[in-house]
Amino acid sequence: MKNFVEELKWRGMLHDIMPGTEEYLLKNQTTAYVGFDPTASSLTIGNLVTIMMLVHFQHSGHVPMALVGGATGMIGDPSGKSEERNFLSEETLRLNQEGIRNQLTKFLNFDCGSNSATLVNNYDWFKGIGFLEFLRDAGKHLTVNYMMAKDSVKTRMETGISYTEFSYQLLQGYDYCHLYKTKNVRLQMGGSDQWGNITSGTTLIKKMAEGTAFALTTPLLTKADGTKFGKSAGGNIWLDPNLTSPYKFYQFWLNSADEDVSRFIRIFTLFTKDEIEQLEVEHAKAPHERLLQKTLAKDITIRVHSEEEYEMAIKASEILFGKSVTEDLQALNESTLLSVFEGIPMIEVSKTVLDEQASALELLSTFTNLEIFPSKGEARKMIQAGAVSINKIKINTPEEVVNYPLLLETYLLVQKGKKNYYLLRFN
Repeated sequence: MKNFVEELKWRGMLHDIMPGTEEYLLKNQTTAYVGFDPTASSLTIGNLVTIMMLVHFQHSGHVPMALVGGATGMIGDPSGKSEERNFLSEETLRLNQEGIRNQLTKFLNFDCGSNSATLVNNYDWFKGIGFLEFLRDAGKHLTVNYMMAKDSVKTRMETGISYTEFSYQLLQGYDYCHLYKTKNVRLQMGGSDQWGNITSGTTLIKKMAEGTAFALTTPLLTKADGTKFGKSAGGNIWLDPNLTSPYKFYQFWLNSADEDVSRFIRIFTLFTKDEIEQLEVEHAKAPHERLLQKTLAKDITIRVHSEEEYEMAIKASEILFGKSVTEDLQALNESTLLSVFEGIPMIEVSKTVLDEQASALELLSTFTNLEIFPSKGEARKMIQAGAVSINKIKINTPEEVVNYPLLLETYLLVQKGKKNYYLLRFN
């Protein structure tokens, strides 16, 4: 059996570990679980750290389990939260669970024999437990003093915490105890902010089942500049391509700072220690070529999306930052095209303009309401200087007739100078 704890250590993924955990894992094939909050239809890259813990756990010969909190998701974990969240319906939570499962299959093998991954929903056992029954069987085992000492509770005492959220650690602890008794689970893992909730579970197991269970957490990931990992200027980076395009996903990893990328490539890929150290040596020879960033971005983009989407992201990157050609532009699908040029001016133009065999000069001035050039004179001047292109093809003369095939039968891309882009949408 591969040493799972050692694997986490060299990858920088170990924060807290209960005594005896490493020894137990080396002697026994074990089932461990990580909980995922189903309050959104997709996971984010912030979830990838704990997903990778399960991946390494499975590769070490053990059995990974993902718990989707269909019941606890109705309440919400107070850890790291400044206020109580909105409640979601059971139907919404079920739909979210299905989305999460589909994303986990890209990382975990759910059909590989003795250590196949499994997925459970805690609503399935909580729905049959009455309030009085729960208080009688579980509530009496954790004192209020014990629960208030947890960081997730202490940090909320000043702003206020409802009884509903206060009870969250008891519910999560009960999850662990239930899985201990019914699924032979002996380890719960999570981010370091979950240590209090996880150890509440080991305490319940000791008192309710007279058993011994283990706990292990990974550090909460921050970037070198001190900001929270997993967000960009536009918000969360999602695993769902409908929420974050593969192009933006790829760009997030490609833009990793040199101070961060060595940590990221250890955490988010399956490259070995020797392979990563060799990549670091090569990267140090020419840091401007960003070998580590490109390797990381390629690996994780292909795993989350596909090789085809990765190639599309490369083409899209070349359009903005490299020497792309018209064929690269025409190869983009609409979601990638709009993602690449998000935020640039979108100008509506009537398709009759094309039927009228308009010249480049007329299109870029009169027919676009002077939004690209403030006058025909300036448009003429820049075209004659060779500083204007349509669909990556340089305009040679102001009188040139615009007869380029529309991108996706709808768009033309205009470039003025090196950095100014405009997307014309014909309707």
